[in-house]
Amino acid sequence: MHYFQYHNNEMYCEDVPVQTIARQVGTPFYLYSHATLTRHFKAFNDAFEGLDRLVCFSAKANTSMAVLKLLAKLGSGLDIVSGGELFRGLKAGFLPDHIVYSGVGKRVDEIDFALEAGILMFNIESLEELELIQLRAAALHKKAFVSIRVNPDVDPKTHPYISTGLKKNKFGIDTESALSAYQRASRMSHISIVGIDCHIGSQITEIQPFEDALKSLKSLIQRLGTMGIPIRYLDMGGGLGITYREESPPQPFEYARAITHVLGDLKIQLILEPGRVIVGNAGILVTQVLYRKKGLVKEFVITDAGMNDLMRPILYNAYHEALPVVQSSGEPFTADIVGPICETGDFLAQDRQLTPVQSGDLLALMSAGAYGFVMSSNYCSRLRAAEVMVKGDQFAVIKNRETYADLIAGESVPEFL
Repeated sequence: MHYFQYHNNEMYCEDVPVQTIARQVGTPFYLYSHATLTRHFKAFNDAFEGLDRLVCFSAKANTSMAVLKLLAKLGSGLDIVSGGELFRGLKAGFLPDHIVYSGVGKRVDEIDFALEAGILMFNIESLEELELIQLRAAALHKKAFVSIRVNPDVDPKTHPYISTGLKKNKFGIDTESALSAYQRASRMSHISIVGIDCHIGSQITEIQPFEDALKSLKSLIQRLGTMGIPIRYLDMGGGLGITYREESPPQPFEYARAITHVLGDLKIQLILEPGRVIVGNAGILVTQVLYRKKGLVKEFVITDAGMNDLMRPILYNAYHEALPVVQSSGEPFTADIVGPICETGDFLAQDRQLTPVQSGDLLALMSAGAYGFVMSSNYCSRLRAAEVMVKGDQFAVIKNRETYADLIAGESVPEFL
């Protein structure tokens, strides 16, 4: 799964002791394994060997320039949801015609940026968006290549905040409305219909929801064919889950086998948008224990990382395994791992059995490579963490820890004050 392993009771990232990085970089910091990223991308891409496919990494999972650069060099495309992600993707070396633009709230300036760049296609989320892209393409004398995101009303059986394919979700267009939208798009002068798209959710740990969604899309593609609207790309989105605790998500080859079976003899190029499954277990958050505190009901381990560094536990009640960077013997104890933020919800783990730790010890929050740093903030004027990448026996800081000066950069006090 990953290259974070213990040697003589000390955690290593590939061939570098995590403790060595902490001494030089300070804490907290995010740490990514080059070998794990490479292995995960190749395992996913290779699982679809024999199919005409384009794997587009979902940028929202991790937009570190170093991570993006590595994936671009491996031949990945990119799934974006903002102008900022498009900017990062182009700077990292992704080919414009390997970039797919998803998301329900594309602004005019973002649409123009994507049209000028010449991206592969827009995944259209509403009729109003379709009309706007037609207007902007006409104004810029461009042709906009589009697919329509269909909401297949499939339950992905995941956390409700990361379910996206139900009819109550804000994403996509229902099947019957999508047919009308395709007809409308086919009459637009600066729109070229090239694909169909869906994305049913994130951290999905069963095959069946994907199969159900694909069957719905396949039927719709056939109906569109009878209407004289051929479809070149079938964008299945992402959502394949990873192991955080005891989950047993399908392996990429199992996912690919199921998709291939449902596709049958349908001749189409498949677009896949994995995010978490590529980067989730390729990164950890390293934090230092500041204090131990025993209350009347609970014991607490207070660390220098908090909810502003890793939002997932408070946002999704997500589980991240907490491991000591240096293993020690002694009687285990149960405690909450909490941060320095002035919120009761500032926790990284609750009621967790831990080996003995004391002030100065290091803990690793595992499976933090996806939706970790990208969701971090400066709440309580906290400095955002550093990011580090390891390759073999080398490591490099790929994003500097913020300074106090960074906190007020770009701010100004008006003269009337």
